[in-house]
Amino acid sequence: MTTSLDTDRRPEAMADVPGVCELPLTRAVVQYRDRHEIDMDGGRIQDIGLALVLEGRYASAAEAVDLGSADVKLLDLSSELVVLDWVYDPTLEHVAKLISDAALGAPGQRDELARFSFRLALRLLERVGFGPLTRPTLLRIGFRDICRDLDLHDGTSVRIVAGPGRVVRTQLDYDGNALSFRTAADRPDPELEAALLEAFPHADARRRLPAPGGPSGYQVRLALPLTLDEARSTMAGIRSGLGHLIARFEPDRYRSLEPVLSTFGSRETLAQLHVAGTRERYAAVRPTTVGLAGPVVH
Repeated sequence: MTTSLDTDRRPEAMADVPGVCELPLTRAVVQYRDRHEIDMDGGRIQDIGLALVLEGRYASAAEAVDLGSADVKLLDLSSELVVLDWVYDPTLEHVAKLISDAALGAPGQRDELARFSFRLALRLLERVGFGPLTRPTLLRIGFRDICRDLDLHDGTSVRIVAGPGRVVRTQLDYDGNALSFRTAADRPDPELEAALLEAFPHADARRRLPAPGGPSGYQVRLALPLTLDEARSTMAGIRSGLGHLIARFEPDRYRSLEPVLSTFGSRETLAQLHVAGTRERYAAVRPTTVGLAGPVVH
């Protein structure tokens, strides 16, 4: 008897295995990462990494629409997978109709699809709430706002020219909440190191030790937010730190950004979310100053 373990190509082959549940992913709202599609590091600026599966009979070739960009993608969801929620059939049918109308070139349908998709994403995130499963998506949405304000281009990153031939590309690790600063040179950059320590004084800054042919640069590890308010504070700190770096290395660019941001304001999509339930808040505990003789113990 010839057996096959290639369940990615033929998931129905596991139907006779006791304990295996075969569940089509159609109607599922899933998180996806770079490993699920071939794309640029950090993702495209329009995407939010949250997709509605339109046709998910085969997980290895699932047709899904990103709820940020409204782009239809073919994703391999056969490995690690996070399903945040499911939509009802009428919602799926409405999205499919919007996609069909947009594909036919109907005026305004593409914008309507994008608006509906993003509203759907925000409603879902509000319903699920802030937690370990939704945190990466919320951080990506927050960082996307920062990139649009400071350096709008196709990728979700902020580029900073630190000198002749010294372009630093900043991306956010959405799972670990760490900023990655990629540099072209594989040797230490004392000027950049000093700037990072000034821009992010409370973070853990480290230099990447590159493998042969691997990327080089620095990593700034930030505290992992546990609430939506903490996530917003984290984004504010990232925005302030990156603004500090731009002001230091590219003062002319920073001066051109200031009037635009002061007039139109900074984007903050996370402020639009209204998470159900009590929003817990915490205050930092600081060491108290005691007398020189120390506390008295009886």
